[in-house]
Amino acid sequence: MAQTTKKALAASLKKLLTQKTLDKITVIDIVEDCEVNRQTFYYHFQDIYDLVEWIFATDAAKALDGKKTYNTWQQGFLQIFEYVLENKELVMNTYHSVRRDQLEHYLYDVTYGLLIGVVEEKAVGMKVREEDKQAIAHFYKFGFVGLMLEWISSGMKEDPEHIIEQLSILMKGNITRSLEKYRSDHQI
Repeated sequence: MAQTTKKALAASLKKLLTQKTLDKITVIDIVEDCEVNRQTFYYHFQDIYDLVEWIFATDAAKALDGKKTYNTWQQGFLQIFEYVLENKELVMNTYHSVRRDQLEHYLYDVTYGLLIGVVEEKAVGMKVREEDKQAIAHFYKFGFVGLMLEWISSGMKEDPEHIIEQLSILMKGNITRSLEKYRSDHQI
């Protein structure tokens, strides 16, 4: 029942975002649209930004399900772009709000989750410390999210598939080369 209520509150927020900006939406607006009382909202969320964070976290899991391998990272990243496009009002309102950090945090988390899966897969059979694998994933995460934030700030005009094609060219073999540099069994 709790998930159903959370989903209904999320749907109401998304609906309201087609009519006005995030900073103009109140908890009262959401509960009236959802036909629940304020106590119900506050039982599940601290505030509207907590709801936004829940939406991002829940949708991230769906977007990347099974897309965390070297052969599927492009599909996973494309699904992140598609999620952003499908939720343009939510993303743009969050991007232009005082809580932009929530959007960035979401993008960093979901991208890191995708990339660490790729790094772990490519590191099989190599003696590479966990912190070194994490460093590689973090490095690429910042590049990916930087490109996505630039894409969002410029109005999401460029074709995401073109961006991913460019990334694919840049990444081809680079994760493996990075792991080779960190291999402890090759270091003297």
